[in-house]
Amino acid sequence: MTLAAPLALLKQARARFTQREIAAHVGKDIKTVRRWEKGETQCPAMLEPALRDLLQNRARTRGSVGGDAQFRFIDLFAGIGGIRMGFEAHGGDCVFTSEWNDFSTKTYRENYPGGGEHALIGDIVSFAAEDVPSHDVLLGGFPCQPFSIAGVSKKNALGRPHGFECTTQGTLFFDVARIIAAKRPAAFLLENVKNLLSHDKGRTFDVILQTLRDELGYEVHYRVVDGQHFTPQHRERIIIVGFRGKTAFSWDDLRLPQDGPRLGSILHRTDGSEPVLPWDHDRFFDHTSRRVQPKYTLTPNLWTYLQNYAEKHRAAGNGFGFGMAYPTSVTRTLSARYHKDGSEILVYQGESLRPRRLTPRECARLMGFPDTFRIPVSDTQAYRQFGNSVVMPVMREVARIMLPHVQALLAEETRHGSKQTPSLYA
Repeated sequence: MTLAAPLALLKQARARFTQREIAAHVGKDIKTVRRWEKGETQCPAMLEPALRDLLQNRARTRGSVGGDAQFRFIDLFAGIGGIRMGFEAHGGDCVFTSEWNDFSTKTYRENYPGGGEHALIGDIVSFAAEDVPSHDVLLGGFPCQPFSIAGVSKKNALGRPHGFECTTQGTLFFDVARIIAAKRPAAFLLENVKNLLSHDKGRTFDVILQTLRDELGYEVHYRVVDGQHFTPQHRERIIIVGFRGKTAFSWDDLRLPQDGPRLGSILHRTDGSEPVLPWDHDRFFDHTSRRVQPKYTLTPNLWTYLQNYAEKHRAAGNGFGFGMAYPTSVTRTLSARYHKDGSEILVYQGESLRPRRLTPRECARLMGFPDTFRIPVSDTQAYRQFGNSVVMPVMREVARIMLPHVQALLAEETRHGSKQTPSLYA
């Protein structure tokens, strides 16, 4: 690596990106980037990987409205952008983002400067649906708050309203539905926990389907997909996709590798091949000693507590306890509470050593995020964010099989000059 290499990459980047975008990507301020360009200070050689990433990866996904973007989408309940990343991989352009959690917003902005070419709003509940930009695909990993749904006949007997304005009111799914009703995107993707299917004896899911199919008029398909096809983690999530018109969409088109990766593929490598990431430095892994930072190894007290807890439940015939993971393992599901004790995924370090937690970087890999994904928050917040996120390669694969049908709908409606709108909203 020569000192001229980063400067040459910087010049290439400036042909495609603003100083602000470059500064946000490499973690510097605009004045510093300007000084590099003028030759007042040298562009550090350690930033070469970050500049290459900007040129190679961000340039591919940077679509712009009216430019090379194949479709426009919005990102609701965005979290840290896992669903967005999957759809950007197929040429999508994000035109609107909503995320209420400040820590998640910080991570999102770090990885998608400025939220993209648009503002990132907070709580969607108070945002007018009419003010959401027009889009082709709506994305939403909406939280499923527990709620009870009374039967329509009981509502009629009590003289209360029912249907779209009643059965989903007060839940965050209602906000998804009202935006679909107002903007009529060509398609949507909703993601949630597998238990959504059985919540309230299936009545919750029935109302969701009724709303999407009968009241909004969309063709709806759903399937539970396990993330272990793409990452070494057993993580079942329901994915609901819908289209504004008739399609030939089929879940059979999914390419799900039957022999997925194992835990060893995402662990920090101690043989000297662990990449040096300028945004991580030695935060998670000491590159000098080639060891994971010792703070991730469980303390003696915590390890004793977890063993005693597991033994107590084992004696009682229960299945509760910690989950020891080995390089050949597929882990349990990473949860948002992982920061508390790491018990669902403990990495084995040898008989004479206490196990350790996954580092946040390893959690990012476990969720399918590339090493270029930045983690600007504390370990506690990072564990929560990855535990609440999606397996990104699953989203990328679903986007792949959705896109041809989205494009076909848009082409058909362009020929006819209007969107297909059910009579309920005519």
